[in-house]
Amino acid sequence: MNIAFTPLLLRTQRAFSLGFTLIELMITVAIIAILAAVALPAYSDYVTRGRLVDATNALATVRAKMEQHYQDNRTYISVTGYTSPCATAQTAGTFSVQCKSGDLSDTAYVITATGSGTTAGFVYSIDQDGTQKTVTLPSGWGSYPQTGCWVQRKGQAC
Repeated sequence: MNIAFTPLLLRTQRAFSLGFTLIELMITVAIIAILAAVALPAYSDYVTRGRLVDATNALATVRAKMEQHYQDNRTYISVTGYTSPCATAQTAGTFSVQCKSGDLSDTAYVITATGSGTTAGFVYSIDQDGTQKTVTLPSGWGSYPQTGCWVQRKGQAC
């Protein structure tokens, strides 16, 4: 090889080796698309499970308040001067927590948390005995109603 042509040869090789080819870019885009197709649904479920905790915490809190009300008044319903914790609907995150009029008596209650927005389709309940119930779930989350637990994950069974 002649030394006089070496700089020209190096300059020519360098010009072809700068940047990426279209095939390399398309392979990279395909890999990113596959990873996103797997990661986004998993992340969405993760966020939803985080919001479901609002319902279970609110149900436990209202239940504790109902038991305190019963200890003080010997009834779960409102009495003169004392309003039952179930008398008004409460909000916890994206859930509305309340006792429906037919679910509240002197000796019994059912507290229901109903989801809205991103948690629409989720309905959980608890009664005076502490029985947890998953009343309804969005499609793909499992079968319902289930008594004995609050379904928090897709496919979970009590």
